[in-house]
Amino acid sequence: MSFLHWCVGSNERGRGQAEENAAEIYNENRNLFEVKENVPRKLVEKVAGDIESLLAKKVRALKRLANAAEKFQKAHHWQDNIREEDIEYYDSKADTEFVSAVSTDDPDGEEIEREKSNSLKLEFTDDANFKTKVNYSYAAVQIPTDIYKGSTVILNELNWTQALEDVFIENRKEDPSLLWQVFGSATGVTRYYPATPWRAPNKIDLYDVRRRPWYIQGASSPKDMVIIVDVSGSVSGLTLKLMKTSVCEMLDTLSDDDYVNVASFNEKAKPVSCFKHLVQANIRNKKVFKEDVQGMVAKGTTDYKAGFEYAFDQLQNSNITRANCNKMIMMFTDGGEDRVQDVFEKYNWPNKTVRVFTFSVGQHNYDVTPLQWMACANKGYYFEIPSIGAIRINTQEYLDVLGRPMVLAGNRAKQVQWTNVYQDALGLGLVVTGTLPVFNLTEDNSDRKNQLILGVMGIDVALNDIKKLTPRYNLGANGYVFAIDLNGYVLLHPNLQPQIINFREPVTLDFLDAELEDENKEEIRRSMIDGNDGQRFIKTLIKSLDEQYIDEVFRTYTWAPIKSTNYSLGLVLPPYSTYYIQANLSDQILQVKLPNIKMKDFEYLLPNSFESEGHVFIAPREYCKDLDLSDNNTEFLENFIALMEKVTPDSKQCDNFLLHNLILDTGITQQLVERVWKDQDLNTYSLLAVFAATDGGITRVFPNKAADDWEEEPEPFNASFYRRSLDNKGYIFKPPYRDDGYRGLDLENNTIGILVSTAVELSIGGKTLKPAVVGVKLDLEAWAEKFKVLASNRTDRDQLGSRRCDPSSSCEMDCEANNKDLICVLIDDGGFLVLSNQEDHWYQVGKFFSEVDANLMSALYNNSFYARKESYDFQSVCAPEAQSNTGAAPRGVFVPTVADLLSLAWWTSAAAWSLFQQFLYSLTYSSWFQTEDVMADGMEARETSCIMKQTQYYFSTVNATYNAIIDCGNCSRLFHAQRLANTNLLFVVADKPLCSQCESVKLLQAEVRAPPRDPNQCELVDRPRYRKGPHICFDYNATEDTSDCGRGASFTPSLGVLLSLQLLLLYASTSRHPLPPAACL
Repeated sequence: MSFLHWCVGSNERGRGQAEENAAEIYNENRNLFEVKENVPRKLVEKVAGDIESLLAKKVRALKRLANAAEKFQKAHHWQDNIREEDIEYYDSKADTEFVSAVSTDDPDGEEIEREKSNSLKLEFTDDANFKTKVNYSYAAVQIPTDIYKGSTVILNELNWTQALEDVFIENRKEDPSLLWQVFGSATGVTRYYPATPWRAPNKIDLYDVRRRPWYIQGASSPKDMVIIVDVSGSVSGLTLKLMKTSVCEMLDTLSDDDYVNVASFNEKAKPVSCFKHLVQANIRNKKVFKEDVQGMVAKGTTDYKAGFEYAFDQLQNSNITRANCNKMIMMFTDGGEDRVQDVFEKYNWPNKTVRVFTFSVGQHNYDVTPLQWMACANKGYYFEIPSIGAIRINTQEYLDVLGRPMVLAGNRAKQVQWTNVYQDALGLGLVVTGTLPVFNLTEDNSDRKNQLILGVMGIDVALNDIKKLTPRYNLGANGYVFAIDLNGYVLLHPNLQPQIINFREPVTLDFLDAELEDENKEEIRRSMIDGNDGQRFIKTLIKSLDEQYIDEVFRTYTWAPIKSTNYSLGLVLPPYSTYYIQANLSDQILQVKLPNIKMKDFEYLLPNSFESEGHVFIAPREYCKDLDLSDNNTEFLENFIALMEKVTPDSKQCDNFLLHNLILDTGITQQLVERVWKDQDLNTYSLLAVFAATDGGITRVFPNKAADDWEEEPEPFNASFYRRSLDNKGYIFKPPYRDDGYRGLDLENNTIGILVSTAVELSIGGKTLKPAVVGVKLDLEAWAEKFKVLASNRTDRDQLGSRRCDPSSSCEMDCEANNKDLICVLIDDGGFLVLSNQEDHWYQVGKFFSEVDANLMSALYNNSFYARKESYDFQSVCAPEAQSNTGAAPRGVFVPTVADLLSLAWWTSAAAWSLFQQFLYSLTYSSWFQTEDVMADGMEARETSCIMKQTQYYFSTVNATYNAIIDCGNCSRLFHAQRLANTNLLFVVADKPLCSQCESVKLLQAEVRAPPRDPNQCELVDRPRYRKGPHICFDYNATEDTSDCGRGASFTPSLGVLLSLQLLLLYASTSRHPLPPAACL
């Protein structure tokens, strides 16, 4: 008997018989189910309509809130003498009495007492929708730590926004499914409904609504920004560190709709990174800027002309992709005398299409008049950043200036926008937010319209609520729905699974990174972004669920826009999922009046039936609303049976499709046990188990004891073997995966099994479908012995001789007789070892073959038996990398001297509250001046997000037998390789290596951490992926009043406050907690 015949022939008694019998059982029970059709265009149209309706309800609530806010603010009378005790509100942070000055891991950390508050005392109840405790009778208020909540501005803001509570409550009455309703004020106040306590961080809370992705998107139109940084010799020490941190904070105010570049200048200007032009302000590009900004060194003299000419040239480059809306230059400097009027006359006047914002950084006595003039003459604003406490507020207030044209445009600018996916700060998980700007409608004494944006109104929609509108189980294991936005980022996709979430950044996974990119998918993505509908049948590569294998498959992609949104919806279906089974079990059948399916089948789900009928795993699906979920599958089964005793399968609280299909498959798999499995002696075939898994959610493993070692997912749709079996013809062998560090087990005491599975294919009335997968689990030790004999190609073992073969001879290689000279192996389509005639290989079964024999695996790859696919996982989690802290660390906190206190520059640039901010930031959150593994909102992250490089191998198109020599002089080796038809196996016979001189470079398959920066990123930005920005731009209005352009600080603090805070700062600077050098967050 030939080895090939053994592999796909004789063993079909175990697998093929089960497959044929399963198909036969389905056909015999044909009267118990219907074959339904998935019509892709109709499915897409329905789901898109349902999502549109869901979001439209949120939009109506959003518009009511925005209109009410504008009305309330217009009717509000400003009160100069308002006091904090005059305002009644729930302060969401009031319950936190102390703020830890340092990490809670530090037992010696000092504490700063929080201000006492007159906050309302509320009671909260658990709410399943919000996944936290809430109070529906009140809204809550969150005020950033660096904002003094007793200021007149804040108290007036709290006063008029109080009236929003009634609108929040009314909205919920009309739509009980509403989640967070939020008003983010331009002053930094957040009022959200329903009330819930703010999440207490481990470190000081630096949350500011104005830096949230949804606020930034709603507060201004897209931006083209060039940041120029003065690095002349006068900019040294703390001033340079303040500039570096300021640039990082400025970058955090940009979203994926914006474009940016950063340059440094002294006598000449040059980009700080490898980016030579404006690039999209996405997470990856901003990280490059933040890293490279740290390399700036101060030297030379200041030439503003060089910096501004570089910036204007960048903004005038029309040969690149950019936002094409707001254009601006942000200049950070310590001061200078040149106004560079000639540059503005040449590039920007008279139309002034580019706004100029200037930032005077650090403590100095330079004349700031030229900087003020530059900003005022170019429709911008002048800011001062004397110390670290002023960075956050002054790097985000430019948004108020950009909001002016929006406010003046009135209703035309009131466009609801839907955000990228991001993490909700209050625990909802992944959400999208509908945003609407809120304008100040008051007028001054001359009837001039106010041009200030009041803030942004937002309403959250949880991704899970959108997913509930999409079909799942009728699409089969490999069918799915996805959605993308105008950037090509996925809103819905089964591969959207971020492992760690940064509250400050949106979750941006491009469709072409969620799948394996090819030309067809690029064209589909472009069509979806353009708002078209379409359908395409393509051949493509997909990655297995366990990310070890690549399969070449056929898929039908169907797509259409979701009207009134920025999203487009897609549906992916394999050919075998065009049709699906829908059980139509009548009440009579359910009540045991027909013999085929009986309620007794439920007994076969209980543990007391497992010994005779095999162990049953039930997919953890939401069969009924009252079903208690459990991670323990046996417990989940018992909960299911208990519920079935109380309700009928046709109950309205149950999903009839899921429940009836589960009952149908319970009966079918039980009949498979009775008619096939019980009649087989598994030991005869050296099988550890036989099994069947179904679309209906049943996995039955026989015998029961085999379930002890069953490691596959109880949900078949989440099991890699199940999904691969559907996509591949024939038998799929799956060894237990072993990484390169695995050292093996004692086979005598530890049974290792190899999974072999194949899909059950039905053809009913010309309709083909695959409702189940059946298979066996081979006993590795027993099959390794069989393999040596069966691969010898001899039946009379007494006549075995010891012969060596070469490519020119006609003899057959003998894997048993010549096992000392020959290596005989089975390798699967991913390059993993399945079986070997070498006993020292047995513990390496499941390893990538290059870990076993690097020389031979390289030869197989070089001779095109395998192709390689490399891709990147942008959602991974890694242990934090150790930071280098070389060099002396200068002072991290600016401590003003007595001379500073008495100087006019100090008095006009720093207020008492700014000093207190500085104290809070510097003392309690030292990551302002260091790179820590800490999230900016105070949430410690023991692990960090990172990019992992994945490499998979898969069979190329070579199918023929192949003989070759691995040429290595006296160490040359012969090998013979052949694909085994109807399997995913490659049979390889090779000489054992004679010496070590033939060693090859080991092929890598294991996932590895990619460098923090993609080596090709500088080239990739020259080939940006297709995207579209918002279709409306508000960057100009002829009636805009640009006279308010910044004149420096004017508030004069009291000497007593300054001296008191000075003492605190002096204490901070001399404490045992030195502050490290500057770095970006």
